Amino acid sequence: MPILIGSGLIAAAILLSTLVTAVGTRFVGMESPNDENMWLVDRLTGSVYKCQASERGKASCAEIATGSIGQREKH
Repeated sequence: MPILIGSGLIAAAILLSTLVTAVGTRFVGMESPNDENMWLVDRLTGSVYKCQASERGKASCAEIATGSIGQREKH
């Protein structure tokens, strides 16, 4: 019985750490050739944002698209 409790605790810890990692790395940034622009992808909702900063400081982001990428066909 102690083995089952221990394995359950380990499984719960792995699931919790995966959840924290997924929420903590919600946004992915992609640089563009222009230093003033950057694309942000919200991995949780699938929204895409185009961010611009003409000078140092906070950038302004506008939502470009929402949704998800379609499934590829399996052969």
